[in-house]
Amino acid sequence: MKKVIEIQNIKRNFQVGDETVHALRGVSFNINEGEFVTIMGTSGSGKSTLLNILGCLDTPTSGEYLLDDIPVRTMSKPQRAVLRNRKIGFVFQSYNLLPKTTAVENVELPLMYNSAVSASERRRRAIESLQAVGLGDRLEHKSNQMSGGQMQRVAIARALVNNPAVILADEATGNLDSRTSFEILVLFQKLHAEGRTIIFVTHNPELSQYSSRNIRLRDGQVIEDTTNPKILSAAEALAALPKNDED
Repeated sequence: MKKVIEIQNIKRNFQVGDETVHALRGVSFNINEGEFVTIMGTSGSGKSTLLNILGCLDTPTSGEYLLDDIPVRTMSKPQRAVLRNRKIGFVFQSYNLLPKTTAVENVELPLMYNSAVSASERRRRAIESLQAVGLGDRLEHKSNQMSGGQMQRVAIARALVNNPAVILADEATGNLDSRTSFEILVLFQKLHAEGRTIIFVTHNPELSQYSSRNIRLRDGQVIEDTTNPKILSAAEALAALPKNDED
């Protein structure tokens, strides 16, 4: 099975005044293509630092990180930006959509940096991505005309549009109510079933029941790395919830 992510003995230190903070203390794991991995940990566990390294926003102090067989640690910031745009689809807790901009325009954004993609191809791929997340009827809706769940679907469509090696979701259900959270989890499980590689970073241990593997951090170290023997169905959990008033 192809390794999409290889992390070997990663350490990340920060200098705060005279003190050295050891945010990551020798983290190692691989993630294979098609895995749905939950990375968990409370505040201060190092999961945000790890997320920034996985997302090529930061580099480790020492250790190796290979993304799709490409060594990241020695890359320059501009090189990491290109790699990030081509290989990683980000989904943020706060959606990070452009306001007063249509769903299609928001989803087209990552393709703007790729001169090999024409305007018509960009639009076609954006529409396909929005249809894949169930928003084919919301193409021209602007961010301020959508619910939180719809905005998060646009963000997932934007993450998919480049056909990335990895989808990296940071507390992707953190701002949503229970029902909408499960609707988004149903979507992630569907993407996983289609063979997508997903890393879901969360502080909510309940969400780990819906992924194929769980990695838990504490004090900058991996304290648990387990395969989930019985993955719960988000669709079944959703069906058991009371409907929202707006449904």
